[in-house]
Amino acid sequence: MRWVIRIVVGLLVIGGLGLGALWVLKPWVPEIQMAEPGETGRRIAEQGLLANYFPAEGSGPHPAIILLGGSEGGLARAAVRTARELQKAGFSVLHVSYFRGAGQPYSLEEVPLETFDRARDWLKAQALVDANRIGMVGISKGAEAALLYASRNSDIRAVVAGVPSNVVWVGINWDYGGAGFRSSWAQGGKALPHLPFGTYDWNEGVVSGYRNGLKALDQHQDAIIPVEKIAGPLLLICGEADRLWPSCDMARLAEARAKEKGAPAVTVLAYADAGHAAFGVPLEADHPNFKALGSIGGSPEGNNAAREDSWPKTLAFLREHLGPPPQ
Repeated sequence: MRWVIRIVVGLLVIGGLGLGALWVLKPWVPEIQMAEPGETGRRIAEQGLLANYFPAEGSGPHPAIILLGGSEGGLARAAVRTARELQKAGFSVLHVSYFRGAGQPYSLEEVPLETFDRARDWLKAQALVDANRIGMVGISKGAEAALLYASRNSDIRAVVAGVPSNVVWVGINWDYGGAGFRSSWAQGGKALPHLPFGTYDWNEGVVSGYRNGLKALDQHQDAIIPVEKIAGPLLLICGEADRLWPSCDMARLAEARAKEKGAPAVTVLAYADAGHAAFGVPLEADHPNFKALGSIGGSPEGNNAAREDSWPKTLAFLREHLGPPPQ
């Protein structure tokens, strides 16, 4: 998620081009990526499902993962790398586009949870997938979606949530610089209760809207994700220096609720010098995206160190709770 940088660029353009040109160009809007799956995967566009599928090798049946990216929408290239690494580890992975794809909502507002029903049902119908061993891996808004969906569906046996949220937030509309006006999610045609943004502090940036929004949580209890209803364990990974939203604060709130309610088992991995890029596959120091790891909190080195520590733990967690891939 690089929309903070894009908003800053947009503000700089105001001086040179004026508001009218800025509104036409919308430099803050992230590119819609529909990354190709490559040789080890295939594109799925059927029955209302838009995704890349990366089947595990071997005769199976294999444990499976529903992979959800963040507020960039579509099928981002970075998530394809994550999917391939999970595939190499023995999991069949369905990387799902849930908005900004063809025939899907353009804004991340009232995105139907039925999108994930279709992903689950498609996976369960695959001959080489074990329908009883399906987990979810989500990043940022995808982590919010994964926790929310798992709390409403007992088929999901384990969840890994990178830089997560413990609540349903107001949505994201890129036409308005990322500001949303409706809930992020809907089910049965009805918007789900959500937590509005709080007061924006220009000195703190975007994270202030989320942090101040959490201060009103007592007035929006129905926006809290009931993690106690999730059928399997949770692994929550966050960066203490997150400048997009307070992912570690929200991870700990989810952990505290689970402990209070007596379930599920929750592990929180928090990293001091990491931000919103704390979760994912580690990058080589000469990778073209390495420096960008620090663009939304923490240093590039700190975010990559968080990945180097948490990624093997992610694979171990999934193997433990979804069962090892077949020999």
